[in-house]
Amino acid sequence: MQQAVLTTPGEIEFRDIPMPGELKENEILLRIQKIGVCGSDIHVFHGKHPFVTKYPVIQGHEYSGEVVKIGSNVTAVQPGMKATARPQVVCGHCPPCLRGQYNVCQNLTVQGFVANGSAQEYFVVTQDRIVTVPDNVSYEQAALIEPAAVGAHSTLRAGDLHGKNVVVAGAGTIGNLIAQFAIARGAKKVLLTTAKSDFRLGVARQCGITETANLSKEDFPDAARRVFGDEGFQVGFEAAGAQGAVTDLIAGVENGGTVIIVGVFEENPIVNMGFLGEHELNVLGSMMYRHQDYEEAVTFIAEGKLITEPLITSRFPFSQYLDAYHFIEQQGDKSLKVMIDVAQK
Repeated sequence: MQQAVLTTPGEIEFRDIPMPGELKENEILLRIQKIGVCGSDIHVFHGKHPFVTKYPVIQGHEYSGEVVKIGSNVTAVQPGMKATARPQVVCGHCPPCLRGQYNVCQNLTVQGFVANGSAQEYFVVTQDRIVTVPDNVSYEQAALIEPAAVGAHSTLRAGDLHGKNVVVAGAGTIGNLIAQFAIARGAKKVLLTTAKSDFRLGVARQCGITETANLSKEDFPDAARRVFGDEGFQVGFEAAGAQGAVTDLIAGVENGGTVIIVGVFEENPIVNMGFLGEHELNVLGSMMYRHQDYEEAVTFIAEGKLITEPLITSRFPFSQYLDAYHFIEQQGDKSLKVMIDVAQK
């Protein structure tokens, strides 16, 4: 079978490797169908991801596949089913794992970044991480479950959103899905902002996110005042990985409000800690997801609570993996989710 390997920043080569051998009793063999390219993948491609320092890397943490074989003790799936899986490999015995916060396992390994990911024709996962996908969800939608789970988890980190005004900074796939989850969870008004891309804001409006702002054309305080009036906003989500977004949210959120940090930063941002303390802000991290977040993402997509079709703006066959990355470099502000079709050579 073929495997796409990021040998060094900026270089992808294809290797022919043997098919996976005999499955362990808790393992599942997937025939990979679709892989979504994430902003974090691009950080790795550029050699600027803060947690990836060793190459080669086999990427692919957003994916869908068909179950083709199962181990002797697997009961969660059967051959022929659609599925995806969480890319987190956890130890199970550190303090966070023991209290159920395995998404921040002290020995966490994430497939596609440190451990091998799904950028290959067949991929083995364990039963504890498998998530089944109903027939009415396409393989492309199934590859969006991972970023949707980020939206599920981060919006829960903010507590009850009913009746609150929310700003989501960053109009990429993650920001879009966070905004959609905030709306679905009962937020009063949701404003989605970007520093430059009108295209992404247009996609957002197709997904039911009606309030948007391009901060290259409108100052953030003006945009917040236009949308929220004197009410202001009580919750902010940073999904851009950008200094400007952090500054705007911390400066603009209501005193005693909450800012959730979701984005990946190539460089550490500067935070006004005096302002944060003086206004008693809650600034919280949000790390990936847990299994229930994946399951909720599946439910929301299957029931049409999340609009996913406009998010997929480009498609590339598996053989053009590197071309997909170059496309994102050149057309990033005019695209959103780029999908790799592994079954198409």
